[in-house]
Amino acid sequence: MSESGDESEKKQPTNWIQQHPVYQGMKSLEVGDSAQIHAAFLVYMDLSEARHWNKVSYMKSPELEVVLLEGRELEGGPVQTVLPLPVHQNVNHRSLRRVLDRGFPLLLCAVGSDSTLVYQRMTDGLVTPDPPVGPFQDVDRRHQRKRRQQD
Repeated sequence: MSESGDESEKKQPTNWIQQHPVYQGMKSLEVGDSAQIHAAFLVYMDLSEARHWNKVSYMKSPELEVVLLEGRELEGGPVQTVLPLPVHQNVNHRSLRRVLDRGFPLLLCAVGSDSTLVYQRMTDGLVTPDPPVGPFQDVDRRHQRKRRQQD
C-alpha cells in the first residue's frame, strides 16, 4: 500500500456536537433554523455543565419556531425560561411577549459566532434594580459640586 492510499483511508474528525444526544433531540424538534439549534445547544451545555442548573430541558415553541430551554438556577428555585438566539437573528416585542406569557421568568441569551454567551433578564413591566453590592460610600456629589462653584 502506498502512503497516499493510507491518507485517504483516515477518518475525518467527527463533530462531537452533532453526535451529542441532546443536540440530536433538539434537531428532532424540526425547528428548521440550524443556527438557533446550535445556539440552544451551546446555552444548554453552559447552563447544565458550567452553571450547574437543575433539570434543564428543551422544548419547541410552536408560535416562534425556536427551541426554548427551561431549568432551575437553584435547587427548589423558580423555573426559568431561556430563549437562546444567535446574534444575527432579530427578535421583536411580540416574540418576547409570547415567551413572557408562559408565566416563567425569561432570560434572553445572545450567542455570538465565537460561542460567547450574553444573558439578559427580561421582565414583564418595569422592575426596580437591586442595590449595588460592595463597599461603596454614599457621597453627596451635589454638595461637593456646590462647594466647588462657590470657591
